[in-house]
Amino acid sequence: MSYKIEQDHENCIGCGACVAICPKFWKMDGAKAKPIKTEFEDKDLKCNKGAAESCPANVIHIFKDKKKIV
Repeated sequence: MSYKIEQDHENCIGCGACVAICPKFWKMDGAKAKPIKTEFEDKDLKCNKGAAESCPANVIHIFKDKKKIV
């Protein structure tokens, strides 16, 4: 089963923590970060969970089977 990333891009403050922690899935888009991919598998959970938990604006959310896990 895959996971899904949802980001409140409008409220991203552009600190870049997610990009530093998980560059395979996050990149800077001008002054804000955005996901490169919005779905991932178990092997990439640690990376994306770290990105979500490091976000000071709390705009990154991870779902599995429509249930929010981060």
